[in-house]
Amino acid sequence: IQDGRFERLAAMYNPKKRTRARINIDLLPRMELDSTAESDIFKNIADTDALCHVVRAFTDESVYHVSGSVDPSRDIERIDSELILHDMLFVEKRLERLAAVKKKPATETAKKEEALLLRFKECLDAGRPLRTEAVSEDEKKLIASYPFVTMKPMLLVLNVDDGKAGSRDALDALASRYVRPGVALMQISAKLELEIAALDSAEERAEFMEAAGIAEPAVNLLSRLCMESLGLISYFTVGEDEVRQWQVRRGALAPEAGGVIHTDIARGFIRAEVIKYDDLVALGSEEAVKKAGKLGVMGKDYAVQDGDIMNFRFNV
Repeated sequence: IQDGRFERLAAMYNPKKRTRARINIDLLPRMELDSTAESDIFKNIADTDALCHVVRAFTDESVYHVSGSVDPSRDIERIDSELILHDMLFVEKRLERLAAVKKKPATETAKKEEALLLRFKECLDAGRPLRTEAVSEDEKKLIASYPFVTMKPMLLVLNVDDGKAGSRDALDALASRYVRPGVALMQISAKLELEIAALDSAEERAEFMEAAGIAEPAVNLLSRLCMESLGLISYFTVGEDEVRQWQVRRGALAPEAGGVIHTDIARGFIRAEVIKYDDLVALGSEEAVKKAGKLGVMGKDYAVQDGDIMNFRFNV
């Protein structure tokens, strides 16, 4: 994960070890038309927590497009339709199985599942992914093992011409149509990003990006949007030995965050000492933060905030 806060903290502490948070990105095989007939790719998709669809928006006659032309909207809708069809086929098969056992008295769980699947069928028949459907926590438990792919968050990455990297026109045109709850959208020029990454110094990279109208490297924005799509936030532990970035689900309480480091911290949690990132950067040191009365001592009911710098006290 590329995060400017991590870089700033590492510069402040100059630790022996620097450990970034990580996510795994799996490159899946290209999804061809009517690929639902060969569902191996969907087994891979079902194992992921979110989907990232890189959409071509650049024009280059030397790079072949399977459809013969560049049309981002068409390509987004084509992939969406394949994903929706996959879920629709699963729902229909599952409903058939439930109908086959109706000769026996249906359990309350089976009745609830059937009602939920009928709602899903109506949603999918209308061409809407399941992420648009409100599902309660109890309903999620009913379908926890089912391979619904349109329920997963989606990140759309628009790959534009290098001359349009600083323009939001293509991005804004698609945002009005496709950005909904559970869908995020960003744009990059992969060609430019490759050139930026090849430059030797940070100064050269900064000058190049400014000239191209790029505010930050695409990997930084991609990191943030991946974290958001996965429902994750970052917190940090700092010191001369190590500066480390950790991930925890948004809304997690302090013991759960401690448990990410080690289960003993969650089990024997006493308190968490919390410094806000902005306070540490503004005041310059932990000692200055303490003198200013800005060190928080938090209990078990503290909801961790993105960017918190935490030190856990526990006893087992």
